[in-house]
Amino acid sequence: MKKHLLFLGPPGAGKGTQAELLSQSTSYLHLSTGELLRNEVELGTDLGKQVKDIMNKGKLVSDQLVLEIVKRNLKKSNKGWILDGYPRNLLQVKSLNDVLRNLNQPLEMVFYLDIPDEVLINRLLMRGRNDDNEETIKTRLKIYKETTEPLVEHYEKLSLLEYINADGDLKTISADIKRKMA
Repeated sequence: MKKHLLFLGPPGAGKGTQAELLSQSTSYLHLSTGELLRNEVELGTDLGKQVKDIMNKGKLVSDQLVLEIVKRNLKKSNKGWILDGYPRNLLQVKSLNDVLRNLNQPLEMVFYLDIPDEVLINRLLMRGRNDDNEETIKTRLKIYKETTEPLVEHYEKLSLLEYINADGDLKTISADIKRKMA
């Protein structure tokens, strides 16, 4: 069974939910970059203080800092891990590959949660978060398509990519992921 996994997909595709479900059933470490950053801030680590300072200024945390936090957490894992929300661009892919090579934990499978834009927009609007209005969602999707979607092609060329139809119920999607992992 594959132990080093990455979940890719647009915002609202269900990456975090599916990664968490899989983590619970396999005991793999679920590494959501958003959560990792928040944890560092809460713990008050040196990295956390840097992250808090950057976020308070409304800026994006640098690739190098995110990678450092991911690397520290990957070192804790010996059962397996699931990356969710990182890498987001081809430059991050290269940096992550270097880290994974050094840790001798190569990425074994990438799940691409594929979902039609209109389903995604409706799903995000129903979620009802303050920042989830149609215009904001479309902007986030546009940024995703420009920066993150090239990763789909990259991992496909490496024969690591598995398409998952994310337009369905949780159990069906989860079962599909587990079947493809076996």
